[in-house]
Amino acid sequence: MTAQNRTFHEAAVDRYFEAWNARDAEGRAKAVAAAWTEDGSYTDPLADVAGHEGVAAVIGAAHEQFPGFVFRPLGAVDGHHGVARFGWELVSEADGSAPVAGFDVVTLDEDGRIRAVHGFLDRVPAGA
Repeated sequence: MTAQNRTFHEAAVDRYFEAWNARDAEGRAKAVAAAWTEDGSYTDPLADVAGHEGVAAVIGAAHEQFPGFVFRPLGAVDGHHGVARFGWELVSEADGSAPVAGFDVVTLDEDGRIRAVHGFLDRVPAGA
């Protein structure tokens, strides 16, 4: 699918993954600002933060815990009325293993920026 054919919801989720896959602090800060509203939040069983700095810190911590891994979507984005849901997994670039997987529901503003993420973890390694 070309960028012009992306839906409002798919484009927002693309920006979400750009933020989660940004590896350096400067790139992450820019990607988070592009994807989230200033007071946007991220909540999952392990984190509950708001604002660009808080979201960027959670993403940075994930990269510290899982160096050499990337986030990728699982399946299609389903969206309506400024709400989208999608699956994802955290994949090793070295061997393709995916020890972490989850499902997120995001609410968007009228410009497609994230107001809130409600994350669910479906697969987590023991001791994580």
